[in-house]
Amino acid sequence: MTFRDVARAAHRRATEPIGSIQRVADIEGQFVLTYDDGPDPRYTPGILEALRDFNATATFFVLLSKVDRNPNLLREVKAAGHEIALHGIDHQRLTNFTNAEVTQRTAAGKARLEDTLGSRIEWMRPPYGAQRFSTWRALRKANVTPVMWSGTFWDWKDIAHEARVKKALSGASPGVLLLAHDSFPDAADGVIGAVEPQVERPRLTRDVLSAYADRGLQARSLGDSLKRSEERRVGKECRSRW
Repeated sequence: MTFRDVARAAHRRATEPIGSIQRVADIEGQFVLTYDDGPDPRYTPGILEALRDFNATATFFVLLSKVDRNPNLLREVKAAGHEIALHGIDHQRLTNFTNAEVTQRTAAGKARLEDTLGSRIEWMRPPYGAQRFSTWRALRKANVTPVMWSGTFWDWKDIAHEARVKKALSGASPGVLLLAHDSFPDAADGVIGAVEPQVERPRLTRDVLSAYADRGLQARSLGDSLKRSEERRVGKECRSRW
């Protein structure tokens, strides 16, 4: 193991998803599909078409820096029946800010997004998944619930399409929460020097949805899945009483 590997492992432990949603329990035949970093006119429309063709819903964790450039596309995502959540006012690591700054930035982004959509925002995914306990508390103070993931498309890596599909399928099970991306952050999002990998994002969505369907699993947004989970829990309780 190299020094870089050790450093990355230490960073993951220091920023583990304390108190965050990672999967949905008590749910059959469904998994949670989420997208980060958009909306992006290059990829989001094609992904929306794929979701429509598979009768799927998803949660889109958006950047305000992207929303400012594509407000109508954001409304198209919502109009298609998908859930909108916050990824950040930009794509800077929240762990680089003070707790007060995290709360202020998040609350401001939440308010702007709610004003644009005319509806409530409940979820927040920290950029890079970078979070520590104090950051989690700062996000909760901003009245959002942090959301991480338990599976991924690996669509930020420079790897083959087939390897991404295989990775997405490695955790295929009811309630798994998949991380995907409908864009890639750039300088306008506060990210300097990042090189975007070549990813056929709509095709990747189609192939993963198809493979999950073969396993009897359909994609749902986090909100839709949690509602279904609660309905099942209540239903089980009712049956047990009788």
